[in-house]
Amino acid sequence: MLTYAPQVLVPTWLGLVDDAAIFPPGNAPLHDAAAAHVARREEWWEAFVGPLVVKDTDVPLLRGTPARLTVVVTGGAGQLAGPAGLCRKLGIDLAGLEIALRDPDDLPGNARRVVAAVDAARTDGALDDDVPVFVELPQGDTTTGWLSAADEVAAAELRLKFRTGGLEAHLFPTARQLAGWIDAALDRETSFKCTAGLHQALRHRDPETGFEHHGFLNVLSATAHAFEGGTTEEVVALLDEKDDGRVITTAINTDIDAARRWFTSFGSCSVEEPLESLAATGILEDL
Repeated sequence: MLTYAPQVLVPTWLGLVDDAAIFPPGNAPLHDAAAAHVARREEWWEAFVGPLVVKDTDVPLLRGTPARLTVVVTGGAGQLAGPAGLCRKLGIDLAGLEIALRDPDDLPGNARRVVAAVDAARTDGALDDDVPVFVELPQGDTTTGWLSAADEVAAAELRLKFRTGGLEAHLFPTARQLAGWIDAALDRETSFKCTAGLHQALRHRDPETGFEHHGFLNVLSATAHAFEGGTTEEVVALLDEKDDGRVITTAINTDIDAARRWFTSFGSCSVEEPLESLAATGILEDL
């Protein structure tokens, strides 16, 4: 239960958390998640929350929903236009599409197929030009193929998506890997979102799983520092910082608004936990 209620929510934090309640570990029933998402419009903090994230297979079940949806394409590039067109047909407000590259042996080619599918969907009228498309690159180091795929995404003015956690330890990237992803996005002047693992503002170890989680405040500060020309080592250090006081002080003295231009949002199965965590740092109204 949220216990903190400032007079206003400053623009810095608007739309920071996408509502991924139906995804693990939350696994909320679809219609319960949609109803709760819409009900939050009565809360003072409703602007903190971005769209409701659902799978493409969920779209037919949400006919007429007043919720704005970001739809995750569960198949390949050939299945991208379908959910976009269905949202239009059902009168659903489509806020974005997300699709993962699934061909590790040819990431650039896979990215080109996604770009071609997006172009076709826009040409056919299934997908509006202003609906962003996020392309999830695989976890791991920024290999030549990885970077070439990022080039294709950036050249098409699509956006990137990075997975920052999950139900298994190997799904949490190292600080150096995440720094490399951020650097690649900024080098290409391409915005990105993250998904999974960023439940709290500060870096921490989950007492139940033992997994080391990145803090979204660390990621925001690191993104701003990278944008300002910080070295890789400096960015890694900011991502890795475990001293809460240092993280908070750094954030207060950092241009977080500039970081939000690039790090646009992150998906979380709980939208209240990130807000409570941010409020606990004492900086909700300081930036």
